Amino acid sequence: MRNSKFLLLSFVLILLFASACSSNGSSNKNNNTGVNSTPSPSESAANEAAPEATEEESGTPEMDFDMGGKTIKWVSWYDESIKEDNPDNIQRKQNLDELMKKHNFKIEYVTVDYAEYASKVTASLLAGEPIGEIIRMARPWMIPSLAKQDLFHPVDEYTKNDKVFIQQYTNDYSQYEGRGYGFRSGINGAASGIFYNRTLMNKLGMKPLQDYVNDNDWNWDTFIQAAKEANKDTDNNGKLDTWGLSTASILVQALASNDANLVAGDKQNLEDPKTKETLEFIGKLATENIARPTEGGDWTEPGQFFRQGNTLMYAGSDYEMDSFKKDMPDLDIGFVPFPKGPDALEYYSHLTIPNYLTIPKVVDHPEQLVYIYEKINDIDSIYDYPKQASLETLFSNEDDINNAKTAGEIINRVDGTDGYPNMPYYELVGEILDGVSVSTVIDKYKVPFQSSIDEVWKK
Repeated sequence: MRNSKFLLLSFVLILLFASACSSNGSSNKNNNTGVNSTPSPSESAANEAAPEATEEESGTPEMDFDMGGKTIKWVSWYDESIKEDNPDNIQRKQNLDELMKKHNFKIEYVTVDYAEYASKVTASLLAGEPIGEIIRMARPWMIPSLAKQDLFHPVDEYTKNDKVFIQQYTNDYSQYEGRGYGFRSGINGAASGIFYNRTLMNKLGMKPLQDYVNDNDWNWDTFIQAAKEANKDTDNNGKLDTWGLSTASILVQALASNDANLVAGDKQNLEDPKTKETLEFIGKLATENIARPTEGGDWTEPGQFFRQGNTLMYAGSDYEMDSFKKDMPDLDIGFVPFPKGPDALEYYSHLTIPNYLTIPKVVDHPEQLVYIYEKINDIDSIYDYPKQASLETLFSNEDDINNAKTAGEIINRVDGTDGYPNMPYYELVGEILDGVSVSTVIDKYKVPFQSSIDEVWKK
């Protein structure tokens, strides 16, 4: 799909170029160098007005500053240097080279091992000697603890260009007491949804899952219906040999799909109606034997079940498709968004550890650093949407591509043990899956949940 688009665009450009050369070549010898004759007054006026329009389209107006040869250290747990591996990144690298020349600075990309990243960065911030001017941070590492100590510059006043900056990262994921402390461009994150075995679905004679999506009827009820239909004893020996869902332990995905969360600000959120609905949904999957029962495996068991080829659905994220294609080459694997919860207006994916770039408070001129980042990434992309190249590599089916694109457009943050280490999350999930009533579980865990939250917010 993408290749044909590029070929067509290239052919049009070649024709335009040839036409321009043939029409201009004989009329004015100066045109060989691309120089036009003296413009008319109306053309001059239009040209004078052009810079203002360009600035408006580009977000932040051009800034003039000299950084005196300073080296900006950009710190992350992976190499964030720009790889010139596609046309978009070539544009970004060209922008960076021009910015370094114009504003007189250099960039050094610093990589710190993930296992020791949080402790090293935190220690440097608390000592007043941050290990970089631009530092990638994950929300649980800095909010509220480090943000409360005023260790970062708020950046929300510099990130208004929504062509570059993903507003959710600044205005939600990195927000503390009304200010946004993080910035990020590119993609929202992985699209989470439901992988399904299209081969098994057809073998069982089921209604295609894509039909539910097309009819805007893909929700928790139809999800349960499809799972039940795939729970079959195909050889009539009294035991199920195909299953509809690889596990009932999908609370995080379900919370996101119902626009719910376990934490609201600095308070436990178990008693919120949307959270209660979600817990009841998970309990139903387990107690009504809708999901395939565990065989005592670890967290990889649901994926292993799915790879066996006898389980219809598995809740996962788009990047897992690569391994499914390698491990299940003879099966047709599809992807749909995670079904909508009762309180959802859209399809939602989930994030538990959002990460973004930050600027330590002791660093001067944060507006210049955010401006540099903006101008690096302010490009005319060749792609129709940010994840086009990735999704068209992972998926070959047009419906699957569109579903993954849709699923990744809105990503809900779900708080849990990543931000609150002593939260009894797994104990709560275990009791729900064992069939304990939701009201009993909430009464039992609302105080321990709040205590784990207070440990973080009231330090």
